[in-house]
Amino acid sequence: MSESLKLETMRPNPAFSPGAYEDTVATWEALADRVVVKVWGGDWCVDCRQQLPDFGALLDAAGVDAVEHYPVEREDGGKVGPGVDEYGIEFIPTVVVEDRETGEELARFVEDAAVPVGVVLAEDLEAHV
Repeated sequence: MSESLKLETMRPNPAFSPGAYEDTVATWEALADRVVVKVWGGDWCVDCRQQLPDFGALLDAAGVDAVEHYPVEREDGGKVGPGVDEYGIEFIPTVVVEDRETGEELARFVEDAAVPVGVVLAEDLEAHV
């Protein structure tokens, strides 16, 4: 992936408090070297602007370095961009967590939840720690 493909919305929120999410950070830390996090979003997207800065900060706090950004645009009522068809992306943000060795999908977050992106994914990832 080109270095120019970066989501501004993944820039870590400086006000994020990792201490408020100790268990979540611990789960991500335990998997930091074993996963690849793929993030589809758009800097134009309200949901992405609300949710992804905290997720970026959480990944930073947990030392997750393998994070791939997939910017998405709107076109004819659908989403277009790298990997959209391959991964079946219909709503953003969508985050897919894969095993770095096997490429197996371990967890997926799509668009919205009552709790932060990183918390939803950590709950699904606990089985892999």
